[in-house]
Amino acid sequence: MSLLACVTVPDGATARTLAHLVVQRELAAGVNILPGALSVYRWKGEIREARECLLLAQVSRAAWEDFRAAVAAAHPYDVPCIVGMPLEKGHAPFLDWIAENSLPAGRQND
Repeated sequence: MSLLACVTVPDGATARTLAHLVVQRELAAGVNILPGALSVYRWKGEIREARECLLLAQVSRAAWEDFRAAVAAAHPYDVPCIVGMPLEKGHAPFLDWIAENSLPAGRQND
């Protein structure tokens, strides 16, 4: 089974850096970058707003923990949004592509 991982970042440069990082390491098959997200959230007792980019990454369940750890280590936020939602249904060839191109650390293609 595969996951759709959602990650918010402060700007396009960070989005591109993280996207390239996880795709180059084969932890995600691909990443879509959606700029212009408006986030409204509570932080340290205050309601805040921020313009962010949303990353949607296609990640195999097997690679999830390595993906999460890599993003967390490179992310500029103290508490980054890194969530994975199961893809229960989808176009079978696309789901196969995710599984073939998103691998746990140590199992990447040479």
